[in-house]
Amino acid sequence: MKKLKITLQFKIIIFILLLSFLYSFYFNVNFKSKYTNEKIIYGYITHYLIDGNKLTIYLDGKEKVLCKYYFKTIYELNQFKEQYKLGDYIKLDGSLKEPSNNTIFNNFNYKEYLRYERINYIFEISKITKLKDNSKIKYKIKNIIIDLIEKNENKDYLYAFILGNSKYIDSNVMESYRINGIIHLFAVSGMHISLLTVIFIKLLDKVKIKDIVIVFLVIFYMFLANYSSSILRAGIFYILILINKKYKLKISNINLMILLLSICIFIDPFIIYKIGFQYSYLISFTLILFNKMINNIKNKITKLFTISFISFIVSLPITINNFYQINILSIFLNIIFVPLISSIIFPLTILSLIIPLNFLQPIIHIFENISLFLSKIDIFILILPKINIIVIIIYYVVIFYILYNIKNKKYNKIFLLILIILIHYISPYFNNNTEITFIDVGQGDSIFIKFKNKANILIDTGGIIKYDKEEWEITNSNYSMSNSIITYLKSIGIKKIDYLILSHGDYDHMGESLNLINNYKVEKVIFNNGEYNDLELELIKSLENNNILYYKNIKELNINNNILYFINNNLYNNENDNSIVIYTKINNYKILLMADAGIKVEENLIEKYNLKDIDILKIGHHGSKTSSKKEFIDEINPKYSVISVGKDNRYNHPNDEVLENIKNSYIYRTDIDGSIMFKFKKYKLETSICPP
Repeated sequence: MKKLKITLQFKIIIFILLLSFLYSFYFNVNFKSKYTNEKIIYGYITHYLIDGNKLTIYLDGKEKVLCKYYFKTIYELNQFKEQYKLGDYIKLDGSLKEPSNNTIFNNFNYKEYLRYERINYIFEISKITKLKDNSKIKYKIKNIIIDLIEKNENKDYLYAFILGNSKYIDSNVMESYRINGIIHLFAVSGMHISLLTVIFIKLLDKVKIKDIVIVFLVIFYMFLANYSSSILRAGIFYILILINKKYKLKISNINLMILLLSICIFIDPFIIYKIGFQYSYLISFTLILFNKMINNIKNKITKLFTISFISFIVSLPITINNFYQINILSIFLNIIFVPLISSIIFPLTILSLIIPLNFLQPIIHIFENISLFLSKIDIFILILPKINIIVIIIYYVVIFYILYNIKNKKYNKIFLLILIILIHYISPYFNNNTEITFIDVGQGDSIFIKFKNKANILIDTGGIIKYDKEEWEITNSNYSMSNSIITYLKSIGIKKIDYLILSHGDYDHMGESLNLINNYKVEKVIFNNGEYNDLELELIKSLENNNILYYKNIKELNINNNILYFINNNLYNNENDNSIVIYTKINNYKILLMADAGIKVEENLIEKYNLKDIDILKIGHHGSKTSSKKEFIDEINPKYSVISVGKDNRYNHPNDEVLENIKNSYIYRTDIDGSIMFKFKKYKLETSICPP
C-alpha cells in the first residue's frame, strides 16, 4: 500500500511537470507584445540602474519594458535620484526599439536575454515625467532599504547580497569571481535564504504563527531580489519543505524538486532558459539525489570537497557552453570560499546595514585581492569550444554514471570524464579548414584568420571612441569590445593569438589592443610603417613588460606555405595611407585587405602589382569616399566586398559612391550582416553571417 502511494504520488508530480513544460512551450510560441509603435508609454518603476550618465529603468506598463535615457548633466542625474523612487507612476516620451541579437558569433544574445525576462522592446526616452508618487507598501520598504544601502560603505556587496544586484561590484573583481568559479556565491539563492530563515526562526521563536510569518518574509525577500531565478528556486523550495513537514505529506525531497521545477515554470515559463536557474536547480537536484552518500562522509573537509566536486562536474556543460572555459582550481577554491562567504562576509555585510562595522571594508578588500590574484593563475584554466545538444547529453550521461559509481565507492570511472574533457579540449585541432572572420566591432576593423591548425592571426582589434561632454562619476562598467573578441575566440577553441597585426595606429583599429594582450595570450605583434603614435607607444610599453615580441615594416609572413604579403611599403604623410595592406591566397581564392588605405595607395598598388580578379576584398576605410575609387575597383574586380562599418555611424559610412563602385560584387556589411565568416573548405567556399 505504501509503495502504491509513493508510485501514485510520483506519477501525479510527473504529470504536473509535463503540464508545466507544455505551458512553457505554449507561452513561448504565443508570447507577443502589447505595444506597437507608441511614442508615449506609462507605467511603474520596478527597478532602475545608473551607470555613468546612462539610466536604465525597468517599467511595468502594459508589459515589462526596458527604458534607457542618457543624462545631459550631472545636475540632471542628481535631480532624478532625489525625485524618483521605485513604485512611482511615470510617463515616458520617446520611441520603441526592438533589441538586437549578438552580431559576433557565440557571444551573449541580448535580445534573447530580454525575451526570457519577458521584455519585447527597449524604449529610448526623450523625456521623463512623474505622474504619481509610490503608494505601495512593498516599494516603500524597498526604497527605505535602498536608502540605507546607499549610505553604507559596503553598498556594492549589500546590493548583491540583499537585492541580488551585483552590478555595483567592480567588474574586474566580478570577472575574477567568475574565473575562480565562485560567482554563484554572489547570486542571492539558497545560502541567503538559509541564513535569513534561521534568523527569522530565532526572532519569532515564541510567535504562534511564525511559519506563516516566515513564508511571507521569504516571499517579500524574493520581491526585494527582483524574483531572480536562483532566489525563486530557493524561496519556493523552502516553502515546499515547510508545507511538507508541517502537514506530514511525506513527499520525498526528489519529488519536491520535481514539483519545484513545475511551480517555477508556471510562475515564469522562461525560467528553464536562464543560466542562474540552470546552475541553481541542477546543482541542488544532484546534491539532494546523492544526499545520503554525502551525509555518510564523516570528515568535514572530505565532505566539503565532495560537495564542491559534485557541483563542479554537474555544472560543467552549462559553464562550457556559456563561458567556453573551466577552471579546475575552482573545486578547491569553493572549499575555502564557501564557508568564508557564508559564515563571515555575508552575515557581517548584512549586519553592517544596521551597525557600522569599520573592519569589514578591509576584509572585503583582502578577499577581492586574493580572488584577483588567483584568477591570474591560468595553468588550471581549460578553453573548451561551444558544444551541441548531443555532446551535452553525452557529458551528462558520463557525469551521472561517474557519480553513481562514486556512490558505490568505485572511483576509477572518473577517468571517463577526464577523457571526454581531453577529447573536447583537442577537438579544434581536427578542424582543418582555414577561416576568415570579419568581426563586427562597430565603427572599426577586426579580422580573425585561422590557418587550419597552423596559426591564429588577428588583424586589428577595433575600438569605440567615446565623446564625453562632462566628467561623470566613475562606474564599475568596463565593457570592452576585446571581451567580445576573446569570447568568440574561446568559443571556437582558440587558445592563443600567434600574430596580432595592427594595420595602423588609429583608435578604431587598435584601441582594444591593450585590453586584449592583458586578458589573452598573444605571441607576437606587428606594426605598420611610420612613426609610433602615443597609442602605439603605450602598447609597446605593455608589450615589453609582458615580454611580447613586436615588429614593424615587414614584407611578408609565411604560415606553413600560406604567405601573407604586406604590399603597402611606401611611407606616406598620414596614418591611414600608412596602413598595412595584406594580400594572400587561400585554396586559390585571392584576398585583399585594405585597412584604411586611401586612393593614393590604391593607385600605387595597381601600378606595382597584378591584383586582378580578387575574390574577397575588405573595402578601405569603412567605405569612405577617400577609398575604393572606381578605377581601382574595376581593376581588381572583386567577387565579394566586405565593409566593416558601425550601425548609424556619425560619418555616414559607407559612401553612396563607393556602394555604386562595388555594385557588381556581392556586398557584406557588418552594420547589416553582423560578423561575416568565410570558410575555405577543400573544394568550396562557405559563408555565414551573424545578423543583429
